[in-house]
Amino acid sequence: MYTEKVLEHFRNPRNVGRIEDADGVGKVGNPVCGDVMVVYLKIRDDRIEDAKFETFGCGAAIATSSMATELIKGKTIEEALGVTNKAVAEALGGLPPHKMHCSVLAEEAIRAAIEDYQAKRRRK
Repeated sequence: MYTEKVLEHFRNPRNVGRIEDADGVGKVGNPVCGDVMVVYLKIRDDRIEDAKFETFGCGAAIATSSMATELIKGKTIEEALGVTNKAVAEALGGLPPHKMHCSVLAEEAIRAAIEDYQAKRRRK
């Protein structure tokens, strides 16, 4: 059902936790399944220096959050905005069709965190 890579990121998720002085925070949820993801970003010179997450959800939700943060670390804002749910799922070796919504949440959380960062910059 799950690939070894999904299981690895579920059992040993990368980048778990908060960034207390985050430059951008994105929180998204799926009311149908109850999954909630929060992504925290530290950004320097329009490049994602650090990314962390907190996820309440199933194994696929944790794995996609972990992989998504791995995929965006070190990328520019523009590059990170190009990370799609399909890219997250492919990096994990695939997801069962009924779990693809988890990769969608990961993409949405990244976008929400970047939008928060951009909104904060406009207010300065």
